[in-house]
Amino acid sequence: MNIATTIAAPSREELVARAAALLPALRARTDACEAGNKVPDETIADFQAAGFFKILQPARFGGYEMDVETFYDVQMKVAEGCMSSAWVLGVVAVHNWQLALFAPQAQDDVWASDPSTLISSSYMPKAQVTRVDGGFRISGRWGFSSGVDHCQWAFLGGLVRDPETGIPDFWTFLVPREDFIVHRCWNTIGLGGTGSHDVEVKDAFVPAHRTHRSKDGFAATNPGAKSNPGPLYKLPFGQVFVRAVSSSSIGALQGALDHFVANGAKRKSNNTGASSSGDPDVQVLIADVQSAIDEMKCVLMRNFAVLNERARAGEQADIPTRLRFRHQSAQIAGRCGDLITRMYHLGGADGISRGNVIARTFCDIHTGRTHVANNPNAVGRNVGNVMLGGENADSFI
Repeated sequence: MNIATTIAAPSREELVARAAALLPALRARTDACEAGNKVPDETIADFQAAGFFKILQPARFGGYEMDVETFYDVQMKVAEGCMSSAWVLGVVAVHNWQLALFAPQAQDDVWASDPSTLISSSYMPKAQVTRVDGGFRISGRWGFSSGVDHCQWAFLGGLVRDPETGIPDFWTFLVPREDFIVHRCWNTIGLGGTGSHDVEVKDAFVPAHRTHRSKDGFAATNPGAKSNPGPLYKLPFGQVFVRAVSSSSIGALQGALDHFVANGAKRKSNNTGASSSGDPDVQVLIADVQSAIDEMKCVLMRNFAVLNERARAGEQADIPTRLRFRHQSAQIAGRCGDLITRMYHLGGADGISRGNVIARTFCDIHTGRTHVANNPNAVGRNVGNVMLGGENADSFI
């Protein structure tokens, strides 16, 4: 049976509406999500039923193969209710896009019997790699594998020396659940529900077709190009992935703003009795946050409009453009962190309680900022260096 002929993709508006309809349930589960160090099974089931994991999945496996803007819209809406759930949705669902870049056999290995199978990841280059006939043997222990409890495969990073240049190149190795151990060690002040535990592999064989080179992701010369020829899979890997770990901060900030406005309208100071709604600092903060959210969303959509246009033309955006877009993504978590900090301070002592929306969002956004892709300093140095005539030092663009 041709799966693609049996699936009718919903509209972008319908998918966002489905995400909005889940917000009450997501908010009700936040305590359990955080306490269990895991997105609840019910939430993953809701995401599956709503089709969120299909958004970037190839149509030939029953996916919707929609534009990435739809995916980020859904992720940001989910984050209004629970940033941990949105973070896991972001990094796990974007793997359905990355798997489409792998050789067709790797895609069949994962999805032939069950297209709903999910993949976790840890891209830090921890693999000890040995070339063998037909592929590689790898060992190592990787941290921060978000959502791994819900996944049957994992993308794991390592360095392989390029036979043409002799320079180590970053590779991703696709490994089945039976070949890795999960160490449940996630215990953090923020994003507690992501369950980003460690995974360990002990001398597992990875066939060559279950590997992906960063240089192919950079140049859009991926092994999966013939089986998935649509423009969605011609986008640069670095541009797509980094937004999956920055966009949830925008949605979480929106959720915090909604809570702040709703409570600010009726909150009075415990000391002076003054209404928060009449506080000029509160008024300015609300305006600043609203404008910042609008701007960050506009830039996100503008950037992918440019990248999509180039992909449809069978081309890639130039390096300066990709560097600028990469830097703009890296700035998101820090900008959202600054704004939620102002909100946290102006919310008063009522907002310091565990479980308070503002307090939880404060911790979640600042924790998300620690992801290497959300560090604007390293990215900014490279951007500035290139603008001053230096060579680009980053292939993750």
